[in-house]
Amino acid sequence: MSAEALARRNVWILTIAQALGASGPPIIFSLGGIVGQMLAPNPALVTLPISLYSFGLALGTLPAAAIMRRNGRRTGYLIGATLGLIAGLMASYGIVLASFLVFCLGTFLAGFYGSYVQSYRFAAADAATGSFKAKAISWVMIGGLIAAVIGPQLVIWTRDAFPQAPFAGSFLSQAGLALLAIPVLLLLRTQEAVPAPGPTSPKGKGGRSLREILATPRFVIAVAAGMVSYGLMTFVMTAAPIAMVGCGFTIGEAAFGIQWHVLAMFAPSFFTGNLIARFGKEKITALGLLMIVTAGITALSGLTLAHFYGALILLGFGWNFAFIGATAMVTDCHTAEERSRVQGLNDFLVFGSVACASFFSGALLNAAGWQTINWLIFPIVALMLVPILWQMKAAESAAARASTRAKDA
Repeated sequence: MSAEALARRNVWILTIAQALGASGPPIIFSLGGIVGQMLAPNPALVTLPISLYSFGLALGTLPAAAIMRRNGRRTGYLIGATLGLIAGLMASYGIVLASFLVFCLGTFLAGFYGSYVQSYRFAAADAATGSFKAKAISWVMIGGLIAAVIGPQLVIWTRDAFPQAPFAGSFLSQAGLALLAIPVLLLLRTQEAVPAPGPTSPKGKGGRSLREILATPRFVIAVAAGMVSYGLMTFVMTAAPIAMVGCGFTIGEAAFGIQWHVLAMFAPSFFTGNLIARFGKEKITALGLLMIVTAGITALSGLTLAHFYGALILLGFGWNFAFIGATAMVTDCHTAEERSRVQGLNDFLVFGSVACASFFSGALLNAAGWQTINWLIFPIVALMLVPILWQMKAAESAAARASTRAKDA
């Protein structure tokens, strides 16, 4: 099988796996804070289950990368799905026991599964070449669009499956999704993947050290864009269901809000890759960050259901453009030898920021309220846009100089 045919085949498999694997987080984000309110011994800890999911995701990225580098992506992904199965069972059991600790352990372990799911986008690009890299990443993210329907609907359909343990059924369904992912992942054929062509590493086999890579401004900007886009999205999304319930809306309305948000997160993936190919990674990333700003403006404009839904939808659109753009930027920052280490480091830093964002979101919401959460969007985005615009200007200047040299020749 040719590298191109393999890349396209893997994209379809990974899209299905993404749909199943990405259906779990909406369940955690919709219900984690609400279950936390039921079980937490301290109001400041209500979003701890969500924070631990993000922390587990960040903590799992480096060992996941090491396992996949040593044993292959398919083996790693099967290990991840097994962890996801155990995580859902444990979270459900924690609710049955009314144990905040056991429930938190379940969401923490779910984060380790998430660390494998998040790398599906990189696996899709492994055998891709040229402009198909960004498209492959974007197409796999379409699986999240299906997840946006599955996850919140499972919350609604299964939340009362066990009347004496509300929401235990929802987390049991999370375990079922991980179980369904296992036969899908068995179809993956990454062992035939041809490393994506890239520049020859100046360090020879093994490539540059992580210290050298971290000293590269291009990589720092790409990682920072991913951290800001994903961190801000999580910061606002974590607080939103709790804020909605606090404003008098029902749990079902809060779950629908998360559903619309996740739909908005992945729906643009049908065309984000094409936009990146046409306008460039930096421009689409900057556009996404500006859309996150509009989400903050919408949230600050009122407390009706329309304001919450509108803010969450804009937040999802902004995340899609900014995060896929940042991911595509990262793929330009490493050689084939450096791929797994650089991708693992990127995800560790990105999801480490996500873990911090989700934890401080709950504490800040409890201390200062929903409006303060949204006011913080503006300075953070402003600080991120400066280096992106600088990089765009530098790239345009370099292209202009190259064009002038070509004409002179």
